[in-house]
Amino acid sequence: MGSTIGIDLGTTNSCMAIYEAGNAVVIQTGEGPRVMPSVVAFTPAGDRLVGIVAKRQAITNPKDTITSVKRLIGRKYDELSSETFNVSYDIVPNEKGDAVIKVSDGKLYTPQEISSMILQKMKYRAEEYLGEEVTDVVVTVPAHFNEIQRKATKAACTIAGLNVKRVLNEPTAAALAFTDAVERKKIAVFDFGGGTFDISILQVVNGIFEVKATTGNTQLGGDDFDARLVEWIMSEFKREKGIDLRSDPVAPQRVREAAERAKCELSAALETSLNLPFIASSESGPVHLEMSITRGLFEGIIKDLVETTRPLCKQVLKDAGISPDDLEVVVLVGGSTRIPLVRQIVRESFEQEPVHSVNPDEVVAMGAAIAGSVVSGQRKDLVLLDVTSLTLGVETLGGVMAPIITKNSPLPIKRSKMFTTAVDNQQIVGIHVLQGERDLAEDNRSLSRFELVGINPAPRGVPRIEVSFSIDANGILFVNAKDAVTGKHQEIKVNPSGGLSDEDIRKLMREAKHNQEADRDRMKLIEERNFADQLIYESNRILRTRVDTIDESLFEELEVSLEKMRTERDGTNIAEIEQAMRNLNSTLNIIKNMLKMVESLEDKDAPDDFVSLDNKSEDELTDTQDQ
Repeated sequence: MGSTIGIDLGTTNSCMAIYEAGNAVVIQTGEGPRVMPSVVAFTPAGDRLVGIVAKRQAITNPKDTITSVKRLIGRKYDELSSETFNVSYDIVPNEKGDAVIKVSDGKLYTPQEISSMILQKMKYRAEEYLGEEVTDVVVTVPAHFNEIQRKATKAACTIAGLNVKRVLNEPTAAALAFTDAVERKKIAVFDFGGGTFDISILQVVNGIFEVKATTGNTQLGGDDFDARLVEWIMSEFKREKGIDLRSDPVAPQRVREAAERAKCELSAALETSLNLPFIASSESGPVHLEMSITRGLFEGIIKDLVETTRPLCKQVLKDAGISPDDLEVVVLVGGSTRIPLVRQIVRESFEQEPVHSVNPDEVVAMGAAIAGSVVSGQRKDLVLLDVTSLTLGVETLGGVMAPIITKNSPLPIKRSKMFTTAVDNQQIVGIHVLQGERDLAEDNRSLSRFELVGINPAPRGVPRIEVSFSIDANGILFVNAKDAVTGKHQEIKVNPSGGLSDEDIRKLMREAKHNQEADRDRMKLIEERNFADQLIYESNRILRTRVDTIDESLFEELEVSLEKMRTERDGTNIAEIEQAMRNLNSTLNIIKNMLKMVESLEDKDAPDDFVSLDNKSEDELTDTQDQ
């Protein structure tokens, strides 16, 4: 069986890990950092960039640089009206009403497609690291993700060529990475990332990780802090300079990046400075943005957002039936937990100092890797018992929601309820599947609608219709409606892809596979160009510093090979680049060997007394000089 990797598909950054030799090991992204920015960009030249290279060009290409896509996945456009998105690209509805991304050339991308591009890049890096093909994955999602968001995440993995062995809640993954299986304790996991917030209570007993309760907010995260700070910076700049940066195509992106840096710096410092030269222009010339931001000011800007986590902490304790005194430890997860104000809220809510001994950006991926070792059979000493994050039910007469599976029910689970018809001789019953905590159907999330056909005509109230909900260990919902008299039934897997049909997914998988091969070729081209640059630099150095030492014919040969290398380096033919490198490298090696011979002869011609003096003591050197 091949390796099962763990992936934390984050709002701001993504991370992956593998379970090796009894430990979860983070897999490097190949670009320096251990986490990869969850950023995708489409360049004017037609290239697709993913990760840090996409993030670096965001200032010059803001409309086609896609960030924070996790906040859109599995969501309808109408749901976004009350939210503030700190992004520069266009979010529009497609023909199904789903929120999709529109780029400059008019093409629409679903959040699943963009997410699959990030996953595909991670898959490629994991295969480089392991030296084998990677297909199996445990992917994490916020505990408070609904069914459609979970299935949309799974669809993104499928498009990327990954087989999802388990969809794991992020707080549960963090607990796996933090706690030893033999320990016995109650844990609170406070997970505050770039786009989502979760809080879960787990009990660990003899290798059994049982989630007792979970709650959260999938529209709250560090992105919201950035948006608040960006708005304040641009408002202050307009007040001081009279210039509105919002109308500029590039300036807002520069402010976004500066605000994110300032937020991170204020976690460690009490004050930071913003300096953005040439941010705008006026009649008197260029205008620069220069201002200082204190931690107190920043905390004042975001305090009401952070405070919304406090009642959720109280709620999860109530749902778990425990008090803060019952908790052995509170674990911090996610980059936003580095903010001192957030830590203060956690400290006050749970009446103890939270711990952050594991890197909050990596702990979820590490836990996913441990879960991967469980599903692949490497570890048999762990059992993961998760819960539903929201209540599931159906709409009944009068638009009322009838719960079937209540929130915080243990997974996997199956529950059924009997219903009947509302009118005489009714032969078709509509089943409207809902998720949420409100009493009225219209106030909850609609997951799916389907019909049970073929009911025997009878007075209302006589037919017996059993509606069953079952949720597997991945949190995937199946609904079955059965007529108890005729035995006719209808079963659905609720919206398996968050708006994408099976044919859509197959088409996107084919495109992703084609793009994966193109991406591999592009990565190979970049690597070859890097090697070429090193050879060009070395050749230039020799030409510049050893011009008098090199034989004239070799000098000319090196110049010719170097010029050929420069020409091929900017091309796209990898074979020709490699051939040019071989030719240049061959000439360089000849010259280097010749230079070594010259240096060796120079050493032999050196005076004997000069060589021997180097081995004498300080006193002997003094005596020699006196003589």
